[in-house]
Amino acid sequence: MFDEALTRGQSYENLRVLCKQIGARLSGSPQAAKAVEWGVAALKAAGADSVWLQPCQVPHWERGKPETGRVLGAKNLGNVPVCALGGSVGTTGKLTAPVVEVRTFEELAALPAERVKGRIVFFNRPMEPRNVVSFASYGGAVNQRGRGAIEAARRGAVGVVVRSMNLRADDYPHTGAMRYEDGTPKIPAAAISTTAADQLSTALKTTPDLRFELRMSCRTLPDAPGFNVVGEIRGSARSQEVIVVGGHLDSWDLAEGAHDDGAGCVQAIEALRLLKNHRPARTVRAVLFANEENGTRGAQEYARQAKLEAPRRRHLAAIESDAGGFAPRGFGIQGAPEAVQRAQAWRPLLKPYLVDAVEAGHGGTDIDPLGELGTVRIGLSPDSQRYFDVHHAATDVFEAVNRRELELGGAAMAALVWLISERGL
Repeated sequence: MFDEALTRGQSYENLRVLCKQIGARLSGSPQAAKAVEWGVAALKAAGADSVWLQPCQVPHWERGKPETGRVLGAKNLGNVPVCALGGSVGTTGKLTAPVVEVRTFEELAALPAERVKGRIVFFNRPMEPRNVVSFASYGGAVNQRGRGAIEAARRGAVGVVVRSMNLRADDYPHTGAMRYEDGTPKIPAAAISTTAADQLSTALKTTPDLRFELRMSCRTLPDAPGFNVVGEIRGSARSQEVIVVGGHLDSWDLAEGAHDDGAGCVQAIEALRLLKNHRPARTVRAVLFANEENGTRGAQEYARQAKLEAPRRRHLAAIESDAGGFAPRGFGIQGAPEAVQRAQAWRPLLKPYLVDAVEAGHGGTDIDPLGELGTVRIGLSPDSQRYFDVHHAATDVFEAVNRRELELGGAAMAALVWLISERGL
């Protein structure tokens, strides 16, 4: 399977078509609908015995015109790179207000009311550079993006600007999901690039009374139709037991969603193709999930239907690729300790392919609801050092993907599926 992937692999070409002919695939968009058609065709071409759609209603948020941000009152600092966070309300024209900088919610809560009311709160907590595993750094900073608008609005702020979730200094703001809560005012929320965040922080130290001007025309529309795309090859001996491989078909709208998560989708399709001629004992099902980025409606619908299947079909395991198309290093196993130990016993078989880092860990957002069925959830673990350079940013394009690394990921997924299919877990 590795030989086939490295000499005649289809992941890279499939990703080129998805990125260049369809592009960004935000839930509810016309591009998301085109991606569903692409997914059906790609799964059929990979040799799936059957392909079908699972409909679900998905959120429909639109960015509108490009956002603008401007710092007023600071020398050598004017226009700065910003983008609306996913789900934010717009500014209804121009929003201009003084700025107050904080790093944590606790620091915000400790400020006097007059320091926050009527201001734009600037959340400027960087991702921790000392973590070798970059996802730990993301987890330690992302709450300011998700809940920042809620916490700021409770104190009377009129808007929030959040430092991008990015470990390097550059001029590309990173979007991502944010949320509101009932009973708290909905205030505009934007991300600012890491370079501009550093500049704004420096300017505030010498000019604390500067003002920030923000323009955003984003809006939320009624829910729209969405679909999971599902294809499977039936098991040759134990077809009633299912192993899922998957990624999410939707992406944010600033780029092509190449690493997040076009890579995971094409790797899941490729795993199916690589396994087709080997007639695995158990049924292998590739799922291209809808709406991971801003709602997980696809994951919820797939789990709902899997529960309906439960009397006659058991979801033994699920493998998700949603950490970029970089060189695979192993797998994170989420399940009973004995399942982790069983998978770790296969390390000698995986070591020649450099994917033997098999540890207890997080499986994936889209497969997480399957835990209620006792499904072992597994996440493909690629080298994550460059992932947050492109995550949710305009830099997440096809050209940022290395063909060889991408193809290795699909082969790694197929290899683990084969071991599970033939040996159980």
